[in-house]
Amino acid sequence: MNNNRRSMKSFLAIALGLSIIGCGNDKKPELNKVEPVEVSIANVEEKGSSTILAGSGQINAVNSATLSTRMMGHVEKLAVKVGQKVRKGDLLISINNTDLRAKRAQVDASIAEAKVAHANAKKDYERFVNLYKESSASQKELDDMTARFEMAKARLESARQMMKEINSQFAYANIRAPFNGVVTNTFIDKGDMANPGVPLVSVETPGNFEVAAKVAENRIGTIKIGMKAEVLIKSLDAILIGEVTEWSTSAQNTGGQYLIKILLPKTKAKILSGMYASIRLRTDKDTSANTFVTVPTKALVNKGQLSGIYTISQDNTALLRWLRLGDIYGDSVEVLSGLSKEEKYIISADGKLYNGVKVTVQ
Repeated sequence: MNNNRRSMKSFLAIALGLSIIGCGNDKKPELNKVEPVEVSIANVEEKGSSTILAGSGQINAVNSATLSTRMMGHVEKLAVKVGQKVRKGDLLISINNTDLRAKRAQVDASIAEAKVAHANAKKDYERFVNLYKESSASQKELDDMTARFEMAKARLESARQMMKEINSQFAYANIRAPFNGVVTNTFIDKGDMANPGVPLVSVETPGNFEVAAKVAENRIGTIKIGMKAEVLIKSLDAILIGEVTEWSTSAQNTGGQYLIKILLPKTKAKILSGMYASIRLRTDKDTSANTFVTVPTKALVNKGQLSGIYTISQDNTALLRWLRLGDIYGDSVEVLSGLSKEEKYIISADGKLYNGVKVTVQ
């Protein structure tokens, strides 16, 4: 009985081994194939041989002012709100000026006293002039009276100049609108302490705007007053043709960048101060020195401080190319190096891109 059981176990073991061997002879399954990533491509093109990509800038009102005071005191009255229209001379902020009013009262009294003294000295002087002509007064008496009269005149003039100084200080106690415009910001509230030189309120005249932009040193030499400029205001999706009105000849305090100002034309676009704009200047000459290459910013791959773009190799694989970038213009960025003219690059993909992945063009 035991021998039969051993025989049965041996048979089953042999059958199982044959089954495993038989399975091993079956065809091996194929490895998972990586499907090519579908991509959209574009050709690199040189653009704007008659333009200079000047970068970006900020829009400001041509006529604007941020007002402060020369005196310290609590704000007694804040007469305006942000967005309020004002006319030239309207009161904006009143600062406590009790001490100043007391000084003006003292100076008023000094002027009144000096006027009386001046009038008496003048009468005495004129009387002694006549007496001297009639030989009824000596030269010394006339000289003394002349000196007295001159001193009285000087004291009156001194009191009047002091009053002018007091009145000029009142201009800093009562901040008024320097021109017709709109209040764009208030930096203080009623009861707060106003300090010398600290901004209190901003006013600007709407309608006239300019762009302040910076230009690299290798491009400033071609810029001239009156040059036309394309100004792209991305937030409004508007392009305006402005004109260069100013440009700085020094970059000492601007980090190697030269400041230019571009006057914007009248437009129905709702332009506001502080909006950002991209600038492209139009040169008079069409030279290859002004050509540049741009790519869409959405096609860039950013890793830390590095920026690159995927190109397509000869065997249809993605290849990451690191770039050196320049100025941004709207949705595009200038490529200083890393791409050449008419080279293809990937602008979008339906899957994950990495170096060496197979791609197929849509």
